[in-house]
Amino acid sequence: MRFLKSPHFLLTLAMLCWAGNWVVGRAIHEQVPPFTLNFWRWSASLLLILPVSWLSLRRQWPLMLRHWKWVLPMAGIATAIFQSMVYVGLQSTTALNGALLIALVPVVVVAIAAAILGDRIGARQGLGILVSLAGAVVVIVRGELTVLRTLGFNPGDLWILAAVPIWSLYTVLLKRWPAGLDRMSFLGAMALVGVVLQFPLFAWEWTTGRHMLVTPESIAAIAYTALFASFLAFVFYNAAMQRTTPAVAGLFHHLLPSFTALLGIVFLGERMGWHHALGVALIALGLYLTSARGPR
Repeated sequence: MRFLKSPHFLLTLAMLCWAGNWVVGRAIHEQVPPFTLNFWRWSASLLLILPVSWLSLRRQWPLMLRHWKWVLPMAGIATAIFQSMVYVGLQSTTALNGALLIALVPVVVVAIAAAILGDRIGARQGLGILVSLAGAVVVIVRGELTVLRTLGFNPGDLWILAAVPIWSLYTVLLKRWPAGLDRMSFLGAMALVGVVLQFPLFAWEWTTGRHMLVTPESIAAIAYTALFASFLAFVFYNAAMQRTTPAVAGLFHHLLPSFTALLGIVFLGERMGWHHALGVALIALGLYLTSARGPR
């Protein structure tokens, strides 16, 4: 089953997991404060990751200490910084605005990759990014492009907009993966760093009176984010980045609004519309243009 090692397949799985994270983060924002959600997310994820990464983590600890200038910032970006900003943004912004802003990731990834790695894209890849971006916008606004003229922005949008270059930087710097570093070792270290860095924010949130409501919904949200958005999604994404370019990985973020819409159809009873088909077709065409062999 060679497709299981395909970076495109792995990126698709990662985006599916993260689409659910966006839905959960918005749906649960009144029951679980953002820093609390992120702290318990990575605490629960650490319990899942350690049993499968403990031996390699112990063996590779000296290697990670030698590369701490890469390991620590990357772990901090992926766990505490980026996701906290997204959860804070989802407290006040709409899913529409958030999805539109995250659709900027492929463009920012290309710019950062050119500056740091010297990567260049050809005309075909550039066209693919534009076509895919158009498809993402069609899905997000449900085919009503006039919606774009009535969009209003609030502080939540600014948080997510600021998170876009941070995640884009993480995507690009994955190409500087230290030689010999095992993926599960890094994931274990990443979860540990996330818990440590997130604890002060969780404690501050607690002292200000913002407490988590313990309900079946909040427990289920933490379980989902721990298993799918933290553990599995990062396994898929980090593995895919070893086999593809930042530009291609960035472009797959346009699948997020499509998968979010699909989850709404499956779990919320929403109906399939023509804009879904058109948007997905444009995104698929953009992915093909960018991923096909050609100038890099």
